[in-house]
Amino acid sequence: METNLNFNIFYFYHRFEYRSSLKYTLMAFRFEELRIWQNAFQLSNEIDVLSDNFPKKELFNLSSQIKRAADSVVLNIAEGSTGQTKPEFKRFLNMALRSAIEVVSCLFLAKARNYIDENIFKKQYGEYEILCKMITKFRDGI
Repeated sequence: METNLNFNIFYFYHRFEYRSSLKYTLMAFRFEELRIWQNAFQLSNEIDVLSDNFPKKELFNLSSQIKRAADSVVLNIAEGSTGQTKPEFKRFLNMALRSAIEVVSCLFLAKARNYIDENIFKKQYGEYEILCKMITKFRDGI
């Protein structure tokens, strides 16, 4: 019993890894090691903070929509990566890609309504363009 407990504790601490956006994280699931998931996770958090500055009238509209779309990218990558067949994983990556494109559309709406300025729009647009290319390349390589 003592040996088994020591091994489990060693394994638990051995799997910790420092990453700037996640601090100390247990890497127990396949998706955590995927760069597309890590990037999507960080971008989702940026969108969450960004949309908190939208007007109150958008709380249940654009603000909610952009947050759900950004979260959907992260969640679809995670869900598809775990124990799925290759075609099924590709299907989830396609959903993640569509959600990322939805975020970009929401960014256009936010810019048109003057909720974000041109610099923030360009930064987020560029980050999501890179993410979409990464997801597409990853999907096509499966």
